[in-house]
Amino acid sequence: MNNYEEVPNIISCKDLDYLSDMFTWNYGAYKKTYNAVQNVEDEELNKQLEKASNIFYETMQKVLNILNEGGNNE
Repeated sequence: MNNYEEVPNIISCKDLDYLSDMFTWNYGAYKKTYNAVQNVEDEELNKQLEKASNIFYETMQKVLNILNEGGNNE
């Protein structure tokens, strides 16, 4: 087993699997909340769904940014 003084700038297969799952979960939730916003007429519920949709979208973007950086720890 390797002991590193600094975390290497890599994404392991396990990390990639977890990031893939995280993206998939958030994408599914984003699609559902986004579609619900289009179909719900209750204004208060619509605001909450839109807020949730934005959170899921932002999380997906964070995952994509991690992948685009390729594990860069800086």
